[in-house]
Amino acid sequence: MAQTPRTARTARTADAPLRLTVLGSATPYPTRDNPCSGYLLEGGGARVWVDAGSGTLGPLQRHVGLGELDAIWISHLHADHTADLLTAYYGLLYADVRRPAPLPLYGPPGIADRLAGFLTNGPDRSPVEAAFEVHELYDGHRAPVGALGLTSRAVSHGMPAFALRAESEGRSLVYSGDTAPCAALTRFAEDCALLLCEADSSVHAADGEPVHHTPEEAGDTARAARAGRLVVTHVGRDMEPAEAVSRAAARYSGPVDHAAPGAVFTVGEGSGEGSGQIAERGFGQAAR
Repeated sequence: MAQTPRTARTARTADAPLRLTVLGSATPYPTRDNPCSGYLLEGGGARVWVDAGSGTLGPLQRHVGLGELDAIWISHLHADHTADLLTAYYGLLYADVRRPAPLPLYGPPGIADRLAGFLTNGPDRSPVEAAFEVHELYDGHRAPVGALGLTSRAVSHGMPAFALRAESEGRSLVYSGDTAPCAALTRFAEDCALLLCEADSSVHAADGEPVHHTPEEAGDTARAARAGRLVVTHVGRDMEPAEAVSRAAARYSGPVDHAAPGAVFTVGEGSGEGSGQIAERGFGQAAR
């Protein structure tokens, strides 16, 4: 059922349900109504900005300010997943945000130098590490953020790229990041309550290795992983979200939704593991 966006900040409690809020899911650039890839992950008393695509910093602040975030996690270094880190840097260091220490940033190798390459305007390197406490990801990287456990797995995107498994109070959510179907992702997502999986490709090009899922492949991955719910995201601009949902549902018998901007998914609430439920839909209506 459609509801108005949440404007009240949710309480930080370690036993609160694992919750995913879609800030944006467009690719490779924002639409008028949908920023690029970005999500707010809440659980275990922690708030994590997952991917910081173009335009996501604005809607993030409907729910949490930069001064209240516990961490940022970045799947890979393409701009539609990272661009708003640049403006977050200015907010953290030169505006009204006050933090006792740099904001933990988990991202692929080289992320600090990549940011510095954009942000440095003179002979001295911009102080990226003054804004962000940088932790470089690797296959199997684990990080506790409050009582929320974050595990990263290397996936297949033609460059260093990672999927994320978030776990709290026996609940689990997996985000594919950008990747072609691969055994590493399927194993990583086994028995998760909710799989947030990209579906960028309508069809694969005849030449070259795939670097994205089609909707059918997203359904295949969810089915093979025995995921409790599939949410397709990062849907290519040559498809309507409803088409992507329908095509994924043809290969996966569980619930399928689209990561519409403003949609909020609560994982495991009421029924334990395996019940990724939609708590509310915000300023975008998820397709089914």
